[in-house]
This record gives sequence, C-alpha cells and structure tokens, in this order.
Amino acid sequence: MKTVQILGALGVAAVLSGVSIAAHADATLDKVKSRGSVIVGLVLSGPPFGYIDPKTQQPLGLNVDLAEDIAKRLGVKLESVAVTPATRVQFLQQGKVDLLLANMQLNAERAELMGYIPTPYGDAGGGLITLKSNKVTQWEDVKGKTVCVSQGSNYAKPLDEQYGANVKGLPSQPDSLLALKGGNCFASVHDSAPLHLLVSDNPEWKDFELPLPADLIPLPSVIWVRKGENDFTNVIDAFVQDWYRTGWLLEITRKHRIPITPLLEEWQAKYPVAKK
Repeated sequence: MKTVQILGALGVAAVLSGVSIAAHADATLDKVKSRGSVIVGLVLSGPPFGYIDPKTQQPLGLNVDLAEDIAKRLGVKLESVAVTPATRVQFLQQGKVDLLLANMQLNAERAELMGYIPTPYGDAGGGLITLKSNKVTQWEDVKGKTVCVSQGSNYAKPLDEQYGANVKGLPSQPDSLLALKGGNCFASVHDSAPLHLLVSDNPEWKDFELPLPADLIPLPSVIWVRKGENDFTNVIDAFVQDWYRTGWLLEITRKHRIPITPLLEEWQAKYPVAKK
C-alpha cells in the first residue's frame, strides 16, 4: 500500500510540474534524432539487470534489453554508458546520458533531482545477504552491525534510521559484496533479485543466504530523465505502456529470472494484453 501511495503522490507532483514548464519543452528528442543514437546509462554490476558477457564483452540483462527496445522504437542506435550508483545521477544531470536504466527506484528524494517516466517497468526492494552462520532472523538483527551498500543506495537511510545499522557505502555492488566476502561487513543490502541468483547459481557463495522473506522498502523501478523533458518523457512512457500491452515486459522479465511481483501484475492489469 505504501508503494502505491508514494507513486500516486509523485505522479500528481509530476503532473503539476509539467503544467508549469510546458512552455519550455525539452530538445532531447530532437538531439537523439539528429545524433542518430540514444545514450543510456546502465549499471552493469551483475545479472539479472545488467552485466558484461565474459565471452563477447557485450552488455546483457533486463535493462540492456529495455534500452535496446527503446532505441529500436526511436529508430536510432543504442549507445550504452556504464554508470555506478555513485555517478549515475551526475551523468544524467550533466548530459552525459539521455536517460538512466540504472536500478533506481522511485522515491521523493530522487524525484526532486530528476524527472522520470511515469509508468514503472517493475519494482524492487532490498535483500540482505549474510553468512548463514550469522543466523539473522529479522531486520532488527543488523543493529550496531556494519552493513555494506552501494553509494547513493536508497537502502542506506532505513538501515541507519530504522534499524540502527552502521552503514558503509562503497562505490558499487561488486565492491560491497567483495567487502562482505572478505569479512569487512556483517551483511550487504542490494536489490534482492541479483542476490538470489548469486546464492543459487554461484558455489562460491554457498555459505551465504538471504534469510529474510520481506524486502526492505520495495518501490517502483522507473526510467529516469532530466527534469522538464516533457516530449521525451511522453514518448518513452508510451513505449513502456506498450511493453505491457504486448505482454513483452512480463516475457522479458521472466527470461531474466526476475520474480513477477504482485505490483507488476497490478500494473500489467492496467494495460491488458491485446488478444491475437
């Protein structure tokens, strides 16, 4: 319920903001067309959202597939730019990328800094990974413990303020997980889907687990753009809605072994798949 309320409140704010800046429509769409490419910032820290194929050295993952489809629908080439949680907002604000598909959930703080595509393409919450021997049974067990996160993570605030963890921000998810494996953190908290794949697929992580059934602050996953880019926002939002109407979004989500959450099913219901 909290997630839906946050989304609704921010949606109203976006509409009101759009009214005030409608006379100053952005030129990003024209730039993309004239350049012949759309530049997308991607976090490539690991499956299932974004990673580098060790054989081909090409980016793969859900967010890569979404970026490729956006480029295809725009009729331009895709330019992928690797960003980290510490650099992604800066890259967008400085115009180094046109949009972000960078594992960023919608919250009020981020909405103050950036614009976003109103229709979410998924949702994510924080999963806690720790040694099985730590016997964690509830989020309160991190009180006074060092918990590693990525710099800029929206999980840092609740871990600190709500659960009393000593939060340690590191440049990226791989750095955080390396610190955990090296014994420098009691636990790490990141989007849960990649962590579930890690402990189930990688024997090097056989001593670790995600012991908590409930994710930390699950929120909608959205595409981010610069503030005031109304034309660009409307075009990309139509693409996202069409992903639902064609059934492609759920198909591609399952392909990457990402759970279909109740919220994703709820959004899918708003855009019924057309019968063939």
